[in-house]
Amino acid sequence: MAFNFDQRIDRRHSDSLKWNKYSDPDLLPLWVADTDFRSPECVIDAIKSRADHGVFGYGTRPAGFIDAALARLEQRYQWKVEPEWLVVLPGVVSGLNLTVRAMTARDERSLSPSPIYPPFRGAAKLAEREQRYLPLTLQAGRWVVDLSQADAQLNGKEKLLLLCNPQNPGGTVYRRDELEAQLAFAQRHDLIVCSDEIHCDLLLTPGARHIPFASLSEDAAQRSITLISPSKSFNIAGLGASLAIIPNAGLRARFKQARYGIVPDVDILALVAAEAAWRHGDAWLAAQLDYLRVSRDRLHAAVNALPGVSMALPEATYLGWIDCSGLDVASPALYFEKHGLGFSPGRDFGDDRFVRFNFGCTHATLDEALRRFQTAVTARA
Repeated sequence: MAFNFDQRIDRRHSDSLKWNKYSDPDLLPLWVADTDFRSPECVIDAIKSRADHGVFGYGTRPAGFIDAALARLEQRYQWKVEPEWLVVLPGVVSGLNLTVRAMTARDERSLSPSPIYPPFRGAAKLAEREQRYLPLTLQAGRWVVDLSQADAQLNGKEKLLLLCNPQNPGGTVYRRDELEAQLAFAQRHDLIVCSDEIHCDLLLTPGARHIPFASLSEDAAQRSITLISPSKSFNIAGLGASLAIIPNAGLRARFKQARYGIVPDVDILALVAAEAAWRHGDAWLAAQLDYLRVSRDRLHAAVNALPGVSMALPEATYLGWIDCSGLDVASPALYFEKHGLGFSPGRDFGDDRFVRFNFGCTHATLDEALRRFQTAVTARA
């Protein structure tokens, strides 16, 4: 079956957060992590079919969505999950915030890699908890968390280790030994581990394999909260259907207690869309990955051919983490805006020397973005 990822869909005159951020109609938005691709027909058809029912009252626990998740986790990742471990959520970000609030007290700390997806940082700030950062370092072309100095920096107030795998913004897919090192660190300091695995289906490098943190061992499972969603993989982030997977009954009770009365149930149409994506969307997903690999490789080559900028090859996601420290500009994001490019500012992730480039767009859009990027960079040469 052929899928047309070159199709241009005008999102500027829709309700798109991405395309309505900038008032300048000539500025290309390449920031927030959704793509410009039409979602799979199986998702659209499922929504239409449910809408035809015409009644949208309160829903029950979504058995179809849960069954689809359990089957997918076992088939793709050889991880057998029990239904009672699952907590259905309207988004991974709410899961991050609930985890920080439920698993730490006000005088306790979480640990987070840095740079990192901004809600990791925001969850601690909103909960009025302290957060310490574990630096990501570039090792053999991959951004990995550096634990070499971490033990000596802890004071016993740390209760929660945050993990992002595949990593956002760096695009790293952690290997088993790297995950086991983080597990050993968590064991030494008796830490709960919250693993955001929302990009787990978006693997671009041949041979890269996603390993859920909780699947490492029984100990890993019992100290873990795993957050997943089909939203990034199938471009349905605006619908919002996600899962927290919490094998430990005590941790699950704390998490659910923090959720009561605050976080609403998930929209019925979102659940229908998510189930359809996981059950029937894999052919579309495979075609999307082929398209994104071409985009990733073109972006990587173009960036690294220019002076003053560099980019490691992301193993997953549709996000390029670009080091602009050689440009000698106060704010790379603002500099590129002046050249018609709307990137995510690195400061939001913890390092203002960088920008994040969302290449989940048509190849025609990418061509224009790379042309503008080259013009902007060579103007500083």
